[in-house]
Amino acid sequence: MKNFFQIVILSAVLLFCKDAAAAGYGSGDDRIAENLIITAVAHYDDREFPEAISILKEVTRLYPDNDAAHFYLGLAEFCTDNVTVAEDELRKAVRLDPSNYWYRYRLAMVYSAAGKEELTLAMFEDLLKDFPEKYDLYYTLVDLYQRQGQQEKALETLSQIEAVFGVSDMTALARFDLLRNMGREEEGYGYLEEFNKQYSSVQVLSILGDRQLSMYNDSLALALYDEALDIDASYTPALLGKAETYRIARDYDRYFDLLYDFVQDDNVPAEGKCTYLGAVVRSADKLFFKSFGSQMDSLVTLCADKYPKDSSVSVMAGIYYYSKGDAPKAKSFFKENAENWPESLAAAASYVEMLMYTQDWSALVEESMKAMARFRDEPAFLEYASLGEYNLGHYDKVISICGQVLDMVPRDSATVLNAYTTMGDMYYKLGDSKKAFKAYDKALEINPDYLPVLNNYAYFLSVEKRKLKKAYAMSKKTVEKDPDNATYLDTFGWILYLQGRAVEAKPFFKNAVMLYGGKKSPVILDHYAEVLFALKEYDLAFLYWNQAKAINNGEITDLESRISERKTEMKKEKE
Repeated sequence: MKNFFQIVILSAVLLFCKDAAAAGYGSGDDRIAENLIITAVAHYDDREFPEAISILKEVTRLYPDNDAAHFYLGLAEFCTDNVTVAEDELRKAVRLDPSNYWYRYRLAMVYSAAGKEELTLAMFEDLLKDFPEKYDLYYTLVDLYQRQGQQEKALETLSQIEAVFGVSDMTALARFDLLRNMGREEEGYGYLEEFNKQYSSVQVLSILGDRQLSMYNDSLALALYDEALDIDASYTPALLGKAETYRIARDYDRYFDLLYDFVQDDNVPAEGKCTYLGAVVRSADKLFFKSFGSQMDSLVTLCADKYPKDSSVSVMAGIYYYSKGDAPKAKSFFKENAENWPESLAAAASYVEMLMYTQDWSALVEESMKAMARFRDEPAFLEYASLGEYNLGHYDKVISICGQVLDMVPRDSATVLNAYTTMGDMYYKLGDSKKAFKAYDKALEINPDYLPVLNNYAYFLSVEKRKLKKAYAMSKKTVEKDPDNATYLDTFGWILYLQGRAVEAKPFFKNAVMLYGGKKSPVILDHYAEVLFALKEYDLAFLYWNQAKAINNGEITDLESRISERKTEMKKEKE
């Protein structure tokens, strides 16, 4: 980019000198203006825009008819986001020298940046009339016509390109894309087929091959891919198209042979290999891994051995082994990648995420804290460490980590909200409801409508059977804003029950259980059964208690004894 600007700068200075002489400026004035502009251009080239602007403003004041000064002042103002001033200065430059291509071109680009599409289009159309030899102008106009919905004009412009410069791969592919975007896909393919009769293009052959493959014409697709590969044996789309043809035809021997060649091909970048192998992994099912696991292992190993320190390859291999169910090997690739690139935030984050997915909680804590030491501005690593400590049952350590987060990003409201929420949950698990409720209060100061806190706060108050009016008001907000959440419905229904409003509570539990997945929660089933029992719907109550008992994994410690007590109560009631 810098070299380009230097060329433009030099051209503009030379033009200025020539124009100044033609205008009859005095030689002293010429030299003064020329020296000032050269100095300003040097500042501009070094991205010292305020300095350039200061000098150029003085030049335009002293020499208001100096087009070069107005031109560079416009460019410098644009670089400092003064778009309106930039437009004005560039218009002055164009008015002073309407034959200068760069003046008009830059003004058009400023119009485009300002969103003035009609002026941009008009300027480029005029430029093309005056400079028909400028190849790039045609494609710029094609793009502008497409953006403004003038598709036919875009097609006409492509025809102009072909008339002036001849037919090429670029024009053929541009016409195909344009026709397809216009909903004339068949016409587009027909055009490519006609093009293919006269010209040889690996891109066009591959597209036509893909077309035949999509119609299950395997032999025609292979012929087209082979023709493309005869032109360029390393052309990846044709190579992979051919491989896909073998895969769809279930000719797996040829399929994997071709992939081995693909992975070993030095002309194909590692990233391209990862993209394709990653797509194979994402589309594969368990049967594919079971049938062709050894071949895929060989491919992935071959790629990993070829690029031992390539991050994209390591990540691809790690994802492959994770998808296959080999967690230890998946972690080893992500670990190796993080060790190869200790300064890479992405590598560290990928390894930590893999430890989370594989539920290696101890390693998650250890690696998250190591990453935190290297990347001190990334609180996400503390959150991963917190997750690990939580799953290890170290609730006090989770609270400590949340404190670090609060110290680190005190003004990040979303992160602070999450930290106070987590602290509240952890304090309650540790049996300190007073500190838990203080943390929830701080969270609600940040966002009074944060549903997870409102629900947990209300539920824990209901468990302690205190401040039920406050609990009711908070829980009511949650069911009004998220009426399809079984957990929120359970909390609200339970508070109603504790307030002696079992009849009102019943429909909330019914919706939670019957509509929104509450059948999977022994707590919700138990609560619903208690409400039904209070309403003397004994048969239904014990039905749900039996369901709760079947899925209870120790979450409700007194469930069986309570069911037994309720049976005794029911018998006494009936007697």
